[in-house]
Amino acid sequence: MKAIKTDKAPAPIGPYSQAMESGGLIFTSGQIAIDPQTNALIEGGVVEQAKQVFENLKAVLEAAGSDLDHVVKTTIFLKDMNDFSKVNEIYATYFGKAVPARSTVEVARLPKDVLIEVDCIAEKK
Repeated sequence: MKAIKTDKAPAPIGPYSQAMESGGLIFTSGQIAIDPQTNALIEGGVVEQAKQVFENLKAVLEAAGSDLDHVVKTTIFLKDMNDFSKVNEIYATYFGKAVPARSTVEVARLPKDVLIEVDCIAEKK
């Protein structure tokens, strides 16, 4: 196994890695809407937060030698399932070529009270 670390995505806010590589697969930790340059939470609603989350995932995957086109599975955690269609619109702009398998669940609370968190599993390029 190999830990993945990049300063182009937010540093972990706890005792975990941004991602782990094992057996040719990349397993990312959940990404939330933190700007890696300022370490501040992105202001705005679920659309703005989702864009930052996917940019953070993209950065972690690139550091691991992968990209969004190689994602095989995502899990989306939403504060409010009423945001499902808004998130789908953003999701489609990041996963247009190969659409991964996906689970989406509504949760009671997320770290830093964000509206969305996403993790994924990807193949190495």
